[in-house]
Amino acid sequence: MAKYSPQELANVLKEGLLSFPVTSFDAQLQFDEENYRKHLAWQASYPVAGLFAAGGTGEGFSLTPAESERVVRAAVEEVGHLVPVLASAGGSTAQAIENAKAAEAAGAEGILLLPPYLTEADQGGLIEHVSAICKATSLGVIIYNRANAIYKDTTVATLADRHENLIGFKDGVGDLEHDARVYAKLGDRLFYLGGLPTAETFALPLLQLGMSTYSSAMYNFVPQFALDFYQDVRNHDRVAVNKKLNEFVIPYLDIRDRVKGYAVSIVKGGLDAIGRSAGGVRPPLQNLAPQDLADLKALIATVS
Repeated sequence: MAKYSPQELANVLKEGLLSFPVTSFDAQLQFDEENYRKHLAWQASYPVAGLFAAGGTGEGFSLTPAESERVVRAAVEEVGHLVPVLASAGGSTAQAIENAKAAEAAGAEGILLLPPYLTEADQGGLIEHVSAICKATSLGVIIYNRANAIYKDTTVATLADRHENLIGFKDGVGDLEHDARVYAKLGDRLFYLGGLPTAETFALPLLQLGMSTYSSAMYNFVPQFALDFYQDVRNHDRVAVNKKLNEFVIPYLDIRDRVKGYAVSIVKGGLDAIGRSAGGVRPPLQNLAPQDLADLKALIATVS
């Protein structure tokens, strides 16, 4: 059973850094629960505000529903007493409902609702999709604005009026006018988090639009750097933010951008580089090439 009400969860998440742990795989690319639990225990030993199991960085898109449930349950059992664990729900409406119910049964505190499985979705369809998931769970639900799920400010307002357990808006697009419209209309009714890859790049300007937090993938392998960066953002310390951008984040982006799909692969590469391997990535993603991994390892050494 969840320890937090939806609103209590929102209050916790909006005031700290959030992260999406990678999902550990063995040599056959099967879920390695023992290694995953070790990774979660390490992640939870730092003061992070929330961990999202089986999310994008956790390759949730390549997990079966049964695997996703197992990953979420393992995360809750391992660190749920230390930090809020949230799960993802995606695919068709029926599958997202199944994900949400399984996550609640596993003891997760909340749900990140990924875009539905459709090439196009209009606002009326999105309202019904989100409503179906919100009705299916008592957990707090965060909608993810990206891909084919672009929620107009009026749509978000309608959903917030209908469902008390809608607690958050995550943006993965970066349309500043759109974000400003959503925040102006909803205000403190929701909390807002940045979800662009890599989130640190956009964190300071988005803070001005009401996004008090973001999901940090690099927290997986340089947690203290990620937490320090977040504190600089919350302190509005532009000098410190720019220094960290130039010294680490932008060179990191340069490696990430060498191959499509590296946004996830580079995170597992970072764990390889620090001696905490979580295994490789599942196709269609591909692991970092040897030179890319060597360059990443040298970069990490500059902030470790």
